[in-house]
Amino acid sequence: MRLTRFTDNALRCLTFLALEPGHTATAHAIAARMGMSEDHLFKVIARLSDLGYVETHRGRSGGVRLLRRPDDIRIGDVVRETEDNMALVECFTPETNRCPIAPACVLAPALDRALRAFLGVLDGLSLADLVRPRRRLAALLAE
Repeated sequence: MRLTRFTDNALRCLTFLALEPGHTATAHAIAARMGMSEDHLFKVIARLSDLGYVETHRGRSGGVRLLRRPDDIRIGDVVRETEDNMALVECFTPETNRCPIAPACVLAPALDRALRAFLGVLDGLSLADLVRPRRRLAALLAE
């Protein structure tokens, strides 16, 4: 499974913010330090805001900050909520499935189990877990 750039950027944005919970960061600073497009990051931040992970403030001292404690943010939830399509194969979506062997397929159930296992591992991680090597992460992101 490959995560979309959107989800990757959402996770990187949340990781950046979790390094200093309670502090506000600008989209410019996040994009520059995390190596992502600022335009794309604006869309990511809007979605994270809609989902209740972050809050944004406009203006001179504006920016974005975490709304929840890093311990309360499950990585599996972030992935589920930011990925637009978790269907690994066509037959995962019954409305568009045209596979003639779907009723007898052994691969689809195996892929479903693999996807559930993948998400299960991510459910075991919190945002706080991602920033445990705080000093090393901070050093890598230093200006």
